[in-house]
Amino acid sequence: MRRSSSLLATAIYVILSASMRRDKLAGNRAQSNRVYTRHRGAETQRNSHTMDKEIITVDLGGTQLRAARYDSALNLLAREHTLTGADDGLEAVLARIKAIIRLVMPANRERVESIGISAPGPLNSKTGVIVAPPNLPGWHDVPLGAIIEAEFGLPTYIGNDANVAALAEASQGAAQGCRHVCYITVSTGIGSGIICDGRLVTGHAGLAAELGHIPIIVDGGRVSSIELEAAGPAIARQARQAIRAGGNSDMLAVAAGELERLDARAVGMAAARGDALAVELLAYAGRIIGLGIVTVLHLFNPQIIVIGGGVSKTGELLFAPIRETVRDHALDSAFTAGLRIEAAALGDDVALVGAAALAATQGGDIDIATLDRRF
Repeated sequence: MRRSSSLLATAIYVILSASMRRDKLAGNRAQSNRVYTRHRGAETQRNSHTMDKEIITVDLGGTQLRAARYDSALNLLAREHTLTGADDGLEAVLARIKAIIRLVMPANRERVESIGISAPGPLNSKTGVIVAPPNLPGWHDVPLGAIIEAEFGLPTYIGNDANVAALAEASQGAAQGCRHVCYITVSTGIGSGIICDGRLVTGHAGLAAELGHIPIIVDGGRVSSIELEAAGPAIARQARQAIRAGGNSDMLAVAAGELERLDARAVGMAAARGDALAVELLAYAGRIIGLGIVTVLHLFNPQIIVIGGGVSKTGELLFAPIRETVRDHALDSAFTAGLRIEAAALGDDVALVGAAALAATQGGDIDIATLDRRF
C-alpha cells in the first residue's frame, strides 16, 4: 500500500507540476533571450543579473550519487557525494537525491537558475521520466524531473549519461569548438550522445542515439549488438571462454588466478604487458565499435568521435583497431576526411559538467555555441 500511495503521489506531482513547468520554462526561455548573446541566430543582449545565476547538477549512477553547484563561468562552488544505495529501493534513492541537492544548495536559493541531472537510460528527456534503467531496481516510468521540480521549485532538466557527456565534451572537453559530435562511452555498457549542428539529438521521445544497441550479425548468422560484443562484461566473458578453451594467456594471473574475477580491467592490464590473447580481445572490441561508428558516420557525418568510459583507458590497444575499421568500412574517404577519433578529456567530472551544460541549454534545445559565451 505504501508503494501504491507513493506512486499515486508521484502521478499527482506530474499533473500539478506540468503547468508549473510550462510557466517556469516560458519565463526561463524569455529570460534566455537576454542571457545568451545569440539564440537561433538572433542577436540578443546579456543580462548581467542572470549571468550571476548558478546551476545545481546531479550525477545519478547505479553505485555513486554526486551533486555539485557551478557558477555562470562553470567554476565549482560546492560538491557532495554519497552511495546511491540502489538496492534500498526507489523511495530511499529519491530521498537521497533530494538530500544531496539540499547539501549543495546555497543559502540564497534565488541565486539558482535551474537543476541538471545526469541519469542512466533509457529515459525520456522531454518529460523527465526515467523509463527502466537496469542498474536502478524498481525504477519504472519514474517522473524524476517533475518530482525534483515540485520539491525545489526550479526548472529541472534530465539527460541520459551519454547525452550529458556529449554536451560536456563539446562545451569543455575534447570536442570543444565542434558542432557535429558523437560521444561514445565504453564501460559496463555502451552508450552514445550525438550533437548535430550544435544541438543535442534526442529524438521524438528523448530516446535517440543508443549506438550500443545497434544490431550486428556475428559468428556466421547470430544476431547480437555492439554492446553485447564490445562492452566491458563482453570482453571479460570472451576472455574467460578463451581460457576455458585452453587459450595461453597471463590474464588469469592478473586476476589472481580466479577465473570469475577476470574482468575487462584485467584484460586491459594483460594487453598492456603484451599478452597476445588480451590484445586480440581488445582488437575485436575495437573492430565492433568501429562498425558502429561507421553507421554514425553515414547517418550524421560528425567532425569528431569522442570515446570515454573505463574500457577506453586501454588507449591505442582499443583506438587503433577502431580507426582502422572506420577507415576500411566507410562508404568513401569523404566520410573520414578530417575526422578525429579521440579520448574523452573530462574524466570523472564529465557527468556533473555535462548536467550543467544540459540545464544551461534547456535540455539541449539551445545551440551549444551559447555556452562559449555563458561559461
